Amino acid sequence: MTCASCASSIESMLKATDGVNEANVNFAAKTVQVTYAPDVTSPAKLKDTVQEIGFELLVEDTTQDELEERQAKALADLKRKTIGAIILAAPVFVLGMFFHDTFTWGNWAMFILTIPVLFWAGQRFFVGAWAQAKHFRANMDTLVALSTGIAFIFSAFNTIYPEFFLSRGLMPHVYFEAVAVIIAFILLGKYLEESAKNRSSAAIKKLMGMQPKTVRILRGGTELEIKTEEVRIGDTVLLLPGERVPVDGEVIAGSTYVNESMLSGEPLPVQKQAGDTVYAGTINQKGSVQLTAQKTGGQTMLAHIIKLVQEAQGSKAPVQKLVDKIAGIFVPIVLGIAILTFAAWIILGGEAYLTEALLSTISVLVIACPCALGLATPTAIMVGVGRGAEQGILIKDAESLERAQHVNAVILDKTGTITLGKPTVTDVIWAENVAEKQQAEQIFYSMESQSEHPIAQAIYTYYKEQGQTTLQLNYFSSLTGQGIEADFDGTRYYAGNEKLLQEHKVILPEHLKMAAMQLQEEAKTVIYFADATQALAVFAVSDPIKPTAAEGIKAMLDAGIELYMLTGDNKQTAAAVSKQVGITNYKAELLPSDKGEFIKQLQQEGKIVAMVGDGINDAQALALADVSIAMGHGTDVAMDVAGITLMRSDLKQIANAIKLSKATVKTIRQNLFWAFFYNVICIPIAAGVLFPFTGFLLNPMIAGAAMALSSVSVVSNSLRLKAKKLD
Repeated sequence: MTCASCASSIESMLKATDGVNEANVNFAAKTVQVTYAPDVTSPAKLKDTVQEIGFELLVEDTTQDELEERQAKALADLKRKTIGAIILAAPVFVLGMFFHDTFTWGNWAMFILTIPVLFWAGQRFFVGAWAQAKHFRANMDTLVALSTGIAFIFSAFNTIYPEFFLSRGLMPHVYFEAVAVIIAFILLGKYLEESAKNRSSAAIKKLMGMQPKTVRILRGGTELEIKTEEVRIGDTVLLLPGERVPVDGEVIAGSTYVNESMLSGEPLPVQKQAGDTVYAGTINQKGSVQLTAQKTGGQTMLAHIIKLVQEAQGSKAPVQKLVDKIAGIFVPIVLGIAILTFAAWIILGGEAYLTEALLSTISVLVIACPCALGLATPTAIMVGVGRGAEQGILIKDAESLERAQHVNAVILDKTGTITLGKPTVTDVIWAENVAEKQQAEQIFYSMESQSEHPIAQAIYTYYKEQGQTTLQLNYFSSLTGQGIEADFDGTRYYAGNEKLLQEHKVILPEHLKMAAMQLQEEAKTVIYFADATQALAVFAVSDPIKPTAAEGIKAMLDAGIELYMLTGDNKQTAAAVSKQVGITNYKAELLPSDKGEFIKQLQQEGKIVAMVGDGINDAQALALADVSIAMGHGTDVAMDVAGITLMRSDLKQIANAIKLSKATVKTIRQNLFWAFFYNVICIPIAAGVLFPFTGFLLNPMIAGAAMALSSVSVVSNSLRLKAKKLD
């Protein structure tokens, strides 16, 4: 694709295809995301549709290496033709500008040198223009082909048959130098643009480089070295010190330390031994281990991250929809302006102004290229998303990136967001009159072993380390926002918060109530265990606050963002935690639906709300928020719902994500301003509006250089985001 109009043409053709529900073409990324009904159409049909208008659609399973090889080959071909065009255009320029009155054979020399420039180096423009014309469409190729083609035909006619104008008292001017230099400049601009766009996707290449090419496995007792994509689930993978982990898997033999900074951002290596999980792309530092492959190829965490980044880079920001509409009608409008320009010069200037009419028309066609317009948004999005990925901020789509700049209220879940999400049991207090305490502990352990809540996991771990055994429960149920209930031997048991006891009219002994209040004031979470009549025990669980939580919260407050902490925990614990981290607004004892209602309330007040969470219970709130942010160590459900995922469990990353959004949107606005400003100013000048006042006419060669420079400047401005300091 050479310009935004190309992208618009492909998109409209695909959308008009039976069975296609949605098509989004990204000009900068050279990708299209299509949603279609497989029973109506197929990738092969989509490929045929795109080929009809002169483009190639890759729908086969092309590996990244093959894709990069194709792109490198195309770039090398463009480089070769650019160099060839410059070498051939140089003597044409010298002859045309300095010796046009000296050598009678000069026109023929320029004619011969211009032919390969136009029909070899510039062949792509004519092929593209013809493919578009067959469908009554126009794009940048149309503008370049028309302008250089008209100039070449006019110049060739004057070279072969100069008597036509001489007999009428007019000079048979030739413009071979304009044709050659325009083609050379445009090719140079496209080459620089393509090179810069390749740099804008460097983050993807860096992520893909974390995937090893080959891996050693054990199959049937034999050690084999195979390609990473050939590993099957269940294979035993051998890993030596210094090697990157090729798959997501579980360590089954050996012990080592793994550098997981690409996922967690933490520089210190993590110890891994039998039973621990390792992730593809991380680096094995110390020991040799064996692991069982659990996720391979596109199922690994690394592949998931790469897919997220690719999809985000290929998605469109809301502002792009307006740009697409403008690009769709831009070229036809320019063609209309060019025709009016030619007509105005002929009518107002008479026959003597034929030369000026021709030059002005060519300048309008050349300078009014929608390249810069098409590159303005997607290049900034590509670089911004890539920059975020390098910093551990995974952005799901361009809409989330654009919207994050407006966030003025952030809601934080407590467990796993403000705290580490690794609670441990600190206190156990039993009622004085508990009969058969050992069996009661077994029942409680059996109940907690079936719950997915992080606090339940802490209690489960606490008893498991003591060697406790489970019993077969007759009934088990999870009570959202309150706890769990179970039945054993005809007796109903409960484990959860105080609200659960109150709802089932369970008596809470005074000494347990006093102990619970004391524990809650220490910022500990209290879990009650009770039978159908009274509370049997109080368990205190402590979840340490993240070391950087207070710093991250201060950064958001300093940026003028309102902060709220919402938790299902009790009021005393919520108050203690919020006080430690510096949050004044908090709500406790909330159900997941309550969090959603609070978000709606803030939105009705005109707030742009970001929700930060990590668990299944946060999924509803994440879906309702204007911007949803998931902590990367959380559940897959939270990550799937969220628009932004923070791979590091660091609240400072929230402020960084908002900074990145503001910087990206600022870059998009700068790009769009200069793209529009360029066309608004340059097209009238090219048409000759200054001529009546100053006698100035824009040379088509300068128009070609300006057009090439506009595209390069937009991409270069977007690349500045790579150096943006976030911390």
